[in-house]
Amino acid sequence: MVQQVLINDDDYYVPDANQLVTEDDTPVDNFASEKQQRLLVGSLYSTLQQQTFLAAANVGIYHTDGQPAIVPDIFLSFDVQVPQNWWEKQNRCYMVWRFGKPPEVVIEIVSNKEGDELGKKLKIYEQMRASYYIVYDQNQQLGEKVLRVYELRGRRYFETSENWLEQVGLGVTLWEGKFEDRQDTWLRWCYQDGNVLSTGDEHAEQERQRAEQAEQRTQLLADRLRAMGVDPDTI
Repeated sequence: MVQQVLINDDDYYVPDANQLVTEDDTPVDNFASEKQQRLLVGSLYSTLQQQTFLAAANVGIYHTDGQPAIVPDIFLSFDVQVPQNWWEKQNRCYMVWRFGKPPEVVIEIVSNKEGDELGKKLKIYEQMRASYYIVYDQNQQLGEKVLRVYELRGRRYFETSENWLEQVGLGVTLWEGKFEDRQDTWLRWCYQDGNVLSTGDEHAEQERQRAEQAEQRTQLLADRLRAMGVDPDTI
């Protein structure tokens, strides 16, 4: 069920969306981060088609009146969806008071040491009360750890060694493989057994392989019937 928040009651204060910066048209990112973002968002929409959720890259989140938006590389929020008219000012970004809840998961992909992912951003996401905060630092610019997972317990984040996000029924894992003709180590969503959520291209390839295997089994059966003197075309 999609959560809604009451916005017209005289007793409920809602900041004026027209006074907020929903986009500033100045994104600057690198090829690796952009491709990683698309992998994370795309695989969710390719796989979790029976669930209601909102996942986005580089979309601002307004969490506190009077404070500027924070723009995570990725966020994932369950049981909400973008309003039908997403061009209206109040629907262009994620305003916590309109969706009625913060995202469950926020992810930052470290490009340099200037993002302060383990300092200011961590405190903001903690205050916002996102259930999980994930920092992917492939080039180890912030220390030896490539992947850090923080879980909200009470009012504070605690770093955990668990990559399974129990509250959302998904995990994250480091995966060696090829995405869009680029062989690398990728951060991917996974099931509890470690199998990753497939992209649209991977789903298509899996279907192609299943169809090919079915055709091979059919041909093998036909050959066996012919060896027994039975014409499979007459069955």
